[in-house]
Amino acid sequence: MRKRLMWFLVSLGIGALVRRLKRRGQNTEPTLPAPSRENDPADELRQKIAEAREDEAVEAPPTTETTVGERRADVHDQGRSALDDMREADES
Repeated sequence: MRKRLMWFLVSLGIGALVRRLKRRGQNTEPTLPAPSRENDPADELRQKIAEAREDEAVEAPPTTETTVGERRADVHDQGRSALDDMREADES
């Protein structure tokens, strides 16, 4: 009984596989017309992004060149001042 059931299930699987392979070559979905290049939203977005990047490049303020040591000292000073503020709040 089990062998017959196994053979039946295997034959169903093979039949489904054959049907799927036959359908693979057929295109069942209707094809949509390609969007015209005149009204392509992707091109419009690309143009807007390019314009925004140009504006950013022009408006970018010059950065001041600081060394790692100077930045580190600034961070330590900020940390010390924050610690002093917390200590003053605890003492009050």
